Amino acid sequence: MTTLSNHSKVIYSGTGRRKTSIARVKLIPGSGKLIINGLPGESYLQFSPNYLRISCAPLKTLGLSNEYDIHVKARGGGLTGQADAIRLGLARALCTINPENRTTLKSEGFLTRDARTKERKKYGLRKARKAPQYSKR
Repeated sequence: MTTLSNHSKVIYSGTGRRKTSIARVKLIPGSGKLIINGLPGESYLQFSPNYLRISCAPLKTLGLSNEYDIHVKARGGGLTGQADAIRLGLARALCTINPENRTTLKSEGFLTRDARTKERKKYGLRKARKAPQYSKR
């Protein structure tokens, strides 16, 4: 959540995590482009309107959709985890721009890290909770 100044352009950044995904988000004043790992956001998220809506939800809530370009480096996990990680990183970056945004984003639940992760496999079981077949006789 640092603020960097680069040749009179201000860059706001935030990091989001979800499951095993990590997204480093940089906000640059611009026209509203979403670039993930060097690709346009639509093609990276497989043209899924659901993933795009999830990723850009904090900007739409604050009404800043066309004011910032979003550059993301996403690693690990799948598209769902990465989309949620982008949303959290974006919300954290928006808080650095204006601390007044925090109350709105907090009430919408964008600043809450989803702690649900895959449960570990236990010995004696086939999966985390699935037991081997039981034969009475």
